[in-house]
Amino acid sequence: MLAIVIPYFKLAFFEETLASLANQTDQRFTVYIGDDASPETPKDMLAKFKDKFQWVYHRFDDNLGGKALVKQWERCISLTKNEEWLMILGDDDYLTDTVVEQFYAQLPQFLSKTNLVRFASQTIVEETKHKAAVCNNPIWESATDSYFRKLMKISRSSLSEYVFLKSAFEKHRFYNYPLAWNSDDRAWLDFAEDKPIYSINESVVCVRLSGLNITGKKDNLPLKSNSLVAFYTFLIEKKLNYYTKYQRIKILRKYQEELKKIRPLQFKDWGFLGWHYLTNLNRSTINEFFKKRVSNK
Repeated sequence: MLAIVIPYFKLAFFEETLASLANQTDQRFTVYIGDDASPETPKDMLAKFKDKFQWVYHRFDDNLGGKALVKQWERCISLTKNEEWLMILGDDDYLTDTVVEQFYAQLPQFLSKTNLVRFASQTIVEETKHKAAVCNNPIWESATDSYFRKLMKISRSSLSEYVFLKSAFEKHRFYNYPLAWNSDDRAWLDFAEDKPIYSINESVVCVRLSGLNITGKKDNLPLKSNSLVAFYTFLIEKKLNYYTKYQRIKILRKYQEELKKIRPLQFKDWGFLGWHYLTNLNRSTINEFFKKRVSNK
């Protein structure tokens, strides 16, 4: 029923990832490892985990992740068989021991009610060895509300902490943003199909932040900004009606701030923003505007 898909490229933290799978208290899952033509072969590492859990390893002939990361995710998913639920686990992330156990224990609570399940998460900052506080989530929450909390830095969200229905993936796929920077954010909005996300807070997915992964790198900021602008455009054009007017203004401001990072605003941008600002003004946003004006004097 559950497939854990690992798009593999880096060996540095892979042993910890594999060990966390071997330590799962419930072994009802299969791991599918798609090697993106990595120069660091994981074969010796995998040999240590022979018979520890059920896994399938496939090495692809070409490196796809460097060109279109979501395409690497998708061809790794194509390795799966008849599993209904999928998790894409980063090759530097790891699970606490009861993730799979809790998935099956709580399955009756969410089966047929959602397309998306997420676990509590914890960010590990590799350079400082700092472990952030565990991020718990509302048991039931709309995908749009979930993303807004992330936008406002009230919560976090990453690819590894989600389990999703394969049927939802097959219908929507992942959108190919630069670096796949917002591809997971968009996927949860698409995959949800207006059903709420179900959260499991009893177990934790640990997400590593390091100079080796896209999130931790600083030399790709322009690409990240381009991705954010494209994603915010989608959010404004397709999902804005799911939000309150106050939330819409916040989203529009984030879009405007990010757009200014990549180029000066053009006439068409002011027209686009101006129309949306005017149609979504309300008392709280007007009051906030004047408070900022007074504080800046």
